[in-house]
Amino acid sequence: MQQPPSAPHLGTPLGSEETQASRTLARRFPLLNSSHSYSPTFVLLGVPGLQSLHAWLSIPFCTGYLIALLGNSAILLVVKTEASLHQPMFYFLSVLSAIDLGLSTSTLPQMLAVFWFGPGEISFGGCLTQMFFIHTFTGMESVVLTCMAFDRYVAICHPLRYATILTKSRVAWLCSVVVLRTFILVFPIAMLTQRLPFCSPRISVAHTYCEHMGIAKLACADIRVNMIYGLFTISFLMGDVVLILLSYVQILRAVFRLPSKEARLKSLGTCGSHVAVIFVFYTPAFFSFLTHRFGRNIPHYAHILIANLYVILPPVLNPLIYGVRTREIRRRVAQALRHKGHRFS
Repeated sequence: MQQPPSAPHLGTPLGSEETQASRTLARRFPLLNSSHSYSPTFVLLGVPGLQSLHAWLSIPFCTGYLIALLGNSAILLVVKTEASLHQPMFYFLSVLSAIDLGLSTSTLPQMLAVFWFGPGEISFGGCLTQMFFIHTFTGMESVVLTCMAFDRYVAICHPLRYATILTKSRVAWLCSVVVLRTFILVFPIAMLTQRLPFCSPRISVAHTYCEHMGIAKLACADIRVNMIYGLFTISFLMGDVVLILLSYVQILRAVFRLPSKEARLKSLGTCGSHVAVIFVFYTPAFFSFLTHRFGRNIPHYAHILIANLYVILPPVLNPLIYGVRTREIRRRVAQALRHKGHRFS
């Protein structure tokens, strides 16, 4: 049977009427297209409409990637070597730093390659792999932030029982929940995307990396199952937010019962870093989700830039926030810098 032409089509809302009509027909009657489906190669185009600015866009993202690598590696090293930081909160912080290293490394090199060298090809398998790791790391970060909220709740509301509630074995169990829950939720996303048929062997994607709905929308088949499952996974993210809010409601109730202003400020100060990290993660995440679902009048390049900030802001800002606000981390980093200075002087 003669194969259809292999001309690429763009992964943007704009396209020829013929291409749109054929994709609509294929979605309504998927069996008619089953013999012409491909395992495609995707071409990542970068930020649509801003290709002339790719070189300039690469500067903040490259700088951010270097900060993320150095900052999160420094936190892992300091927590490992500083005995006073061998506490549940800093164990969770170490997991968060490892996740941020994974999230930035699974997206930023590909993004920078597109900015520097132009549109880049990625195989269907490579795209699925990148998609799996991006959604896995973002899901894990949400669970870790929930565990850190629980840690602050126990530390402030039940300080005398802190050591007996958050034992090393319980912290290890919570860390295993971080991995297992996310894997169970994200693995079906890769499977649902893998089963989708595509009508061209080479498909252009107006993005800097592969993400679930952006790729699913390019398939010539009904993607309602993918959309429903995507909303199902988002509900778990919302559940994490609810648990964090409930934790902080209890924390605030306990704090305002304290007799002195100094005690109240000290208790709230121990939560400051965590609250800042929560805003850094969830603000771009939900803004990206809302613009993707409801922002029909927002330019497409704005969607892509928000999605890019979503994967770079937490890895960059998390180590800076904890580095600035945690005395032990500041002291050890300063000692390391002084030691380096003495070696080169």
